[in-house]
Amino acid sequence: MASNIVLAFDLYGTLLSTESIARQLGEHFPAKAQSISSLWRRYQLEYTWRLNSMDVYEPFSTVTRNALVHALAEHDETLPDDDITALMNAYDSLSTFPDVKPTLNELDAIPTVRAVVFSNGTQSMVSNSVRSSPDLAPHATVFADIVSVDGVKQFKPAPAVYLHLAERVGKAAQLEDVWLVSGNPFDVVGARSVGLNAIWVDRAGQGWIDAAVPGERPTVVVRSLEEILDVVKERV
Repeated sequence: MASNIVLAFDLYGTLLSTESIARQLGEHFPAKAQSISSLWRRYQLEYTWRLNSMDVYEPFSTVTRNALVHALAEHDETLPDDDITALMNAYDSLSTFPDVKPTLNELDAIPTVRAVVFSNGTQSMVSNSVRSSPDLAPHATVFADIVSVDGVKQFKPAPAVYLHLAERVGKAAQLEDVWLVSGNPFDVVGARSVGLNAIWVDRAGQGWIDAAVPGERPTVVVRSLEEILDVVKERV
């Protein structure tokens, strides 16, 4: 293992909790906020996979907005455009998971590791989130770069997006030096399928049960983001 490795952190569902948007939804639908939030996230991801399959690309901000409208409709609810825009803006200030702050604090002191954010979000959407999230903004300088799939007009887990990541961080010929960190199994499988290493953050403690590609498994499984520090220190 080369001494200089890249940790590519997925943003939504790994650093930022998409469920934290339920607080804003609760201002409109107190009894349905959690259910709408969960369904919003489900359709957000499902739409990206559908679009990949159809060889169609829409910016992640558009996908996210459309998924919200779908989730609301499935709950027999609607919102005016201004309120939908406000909820989209709230996506820029999602809360982090509790294990993010201590991890980034310590990671900042390991100079042989380069950390980047790697996301389905557009460059502007992700940049806004990194800068505007009250929890994440204080740690924005930990990240050397923000890599968006917008550069290849496909979504995870398309192979092209992981190869784009490797090229962007200067590791196209050393794929094994790139370590994806993600709480999303489909993302882990996508990274492993092209030769990247991948750490799956299993906060729920369910164990690896994804069987979409039975032969592809995480390189390492951790229960908390803080455990990746031990993984990194063994390899630098």
